[in-house]
Amino acid sequence: MGANSSSISELCSNEYLRQLAGPDSISDNDPFWNQLLSFSFEPPQESSDYRLLEEATHQICKAMAHNNLNSGNFGALVSVFLKRASELKLSTLCENNLFTWQTYNALFIVRCLCKFFMENMAEENVLRQFNSQQQPRMPHGEVVEKGEKSEVLIDELLNALVEIIVDVPIMDTTYNIILEAMNSLLILASVQIFKARPTAKSTLFKYLMQGKCSIHSCLLVKTLLQYYINQESFPALEQTSGQGVSLVVSLGHAVASGLWSMFTLGYGNKAPPDEKSKQQPLLANKSLLLLLILGNHCTSDKELHNPYRQALFSFRDVHDESATSSPTEAFAFFKIEYSRLFATLCKTLKDDQTTLLLYLLIHQNVQLKSFILSRADLDTIVLPILQVLHDSREHNSHHIYMALIVLLILSEDDFFNRTAHETKVTNITWYSERHISEISLGGLFVLVLIQTIQFNLTRMRDKYLHTNCLAALANMSAHFTDLHPYVSQRMVSLLDILSKRYYKVLDKIREAQGQSNRQVENEDEAEAEAEADEQMQDLSVLEEVLRMVLEIINSCLTNGLHHNPNLIYTLLYNKDLFAHFRTHPTFQDIMQNIDMVLNYFATKVETAEKNLFPEQVLEIIQQGALQWPTDRLKKFPELKFKYVEEEQPEEFFIPYVWSLIYQSSHLYWNPNLVQLFTLNT
Repeated sequence: MGANSSSISELCSNEYLRQLAGPDSISDNDPFWNQLLSFSFEPPQESSDYRLLEEATHQICKAMAHNNLNSGNFGALVSVFLKRASELKLSTLCENNLFTWQTYNALFIVRCLCKFFMENMAEENVLRQFNSQQQPRMPHGEVVEKGEKSEVLIDELLNALVEIIVDVPIMDTTYNIILEAMNSLLILASVQIFKARPTAKSTLFKYLMQGKCSIHSCLLVKTLLQYYINQESFPALEQTSGQGVSLVVSLGHAVASGLWSMFTLGYGNKAPPDEKSKQQPLLANKSLLLLLILGNHCTSDKELHNPYRQALFSFRDVHDESATSSPTEAFAFFKIEYSRLFATLCKTLKDDQTTLLLYLLIHQNVQLKSFILSRADLDTIVLPILQVLHDSREHNSHHIYMALIVLLILSEDDFFNRTAHETKVTNITWYSERHISEISLGGLFVLVLIQTIQFNLTRMRDKYLHTNCLAALANMSAHFTDLHPYVSQRMVSLLDILSKRYYKVLDKIREAQGQSNRQVENEDEAEAEAEADEQMQDLSVLEEVLRMVLEIINSCLTNGLHHNPNLIYTLLYNKDLFAHFRTHPTFQDIMQNIDMVLNYFATKVETAEKNLFPEQVLEIIQQGALQWPTDRLKKFPELKFKYVEEEQPEEFFIPYVWSLIYQSSHLYWNPNLVQLFTLNT
């Protein structure tokens, strides 16, 4: 076949592929396999490339699915790959690049066929394709009855893929096959995306969790984390003249010419990869996605233990000398360098998948959470999360939720709250609403969450979102220190906006009730009742949010009045705002404290000279705060909220994880066949 751009369209008529997919059985030791696997091509890198390849090979895959039940050729192909995979590490050490190349090609074909099976068959029929192996024959041709198979082919394949990832050293010549092993695991796990059902009922996931590959769970999670940390870019492979990128580095033409050159993938008139695409850390990206799959499936069924999740939540710091895994422990754990993992997380938090990984780790890995909270450079991890919330229009709702929950979990720690207000950050270029040359990390935390609440109330109207925002602010409120004037203004401004909206909704409800006696048609009456119910819900939510904001202000005044003169100044300046709250039964108890503070400082200011400058008023407040009796305010229960994961987390996390894989794996997923999530998730 030629090495031109049209060669991909000729795949469906290729004699070797047609023979593979045909009705005649091919023994796994037939010379055919050496001919089939001796092709050179540029591996697809983008989903558009994979789509072209799948469209070109659709008829071949369809024929294979039909004929394989009798021929067993797919099982023979998998067996050929398994034999080669078992020798891959040794061949790599011996620099047998030809062997590595053909092993990669075998796996690539296996993965392409598996992808077709997964998309077009129920899981039990996919397994039948694996189990349809050729009947062994005696020399005279009689068929020998197969006994019960001691090893299942799919179990062997999963184990081989995992062993490639954990055992084969990363080199220019092995980067592709390690990446392909990860792609293959993603494809085999994709039974979820096409046939949505509980993973505990999936045979494939049972093999993943309990089969041969599960004994490598600790090492696999460690290896994937290490690849993620290293962020290695795609290797600069040798170019072969007119034949794309050869997987065989330094493979001489004398050798290559003696092999069948099946095809060179030509993706239209596509330009060669630019420097940016070459530098993409593909292995790190696939490692992260695979970690998310392994960590978020099979979490709710007590009978199906997930060893990968356990490994992810229990690994320790390599510098922690007190942590040693002993044979008497219920499970083993591994060690990794926390500081390097922390650095990589901070650099990549703009991505959904990194934020989700950070959530999993700080929620479940106690040791890593403690390490993060003890860092002196907390701003390096908090600032990227705050930026995600600030730029919420550019992110999906799931990413915003994950970022917010991470902040909520961090705010549960008093040391974090104190440190955040002691840490100064400068020149926050992404905060576009106002230039602030310097502000505390805690002040920026408050500012961004207030903005998120306002955005949510006007656009998303998601109760879950603003409840968690308020919970994080409430956790931090007792530690508010030296709040920036702009932060204080935004806090009172939020109260003003909420108050106006609350009384506007209340007026609408009263107006509707006043008109309830007039005669209306049945349809109009039903519509009016639905509107009234919605307004009552809005009123209840606004009342709840108003109460919480007042409690946050009260908590700050009760615990840190003398540390927050700018907030007191802003409250005094807007004291008329609180008139409505004094007579409202929901807010009266909280208002007693706030009124006491306002009256005390108002008296201090009024007894001073008239026509004071703001700086002079602020000085009076600072002096008055020193004289304020600490036990004067009524004590309320401490504002403390703790994040609790839903009882069935898989219902949220599995569709979310697969939507991330759909968007960022660079593989092609037929949107018409996706059942697990909607494509705007």
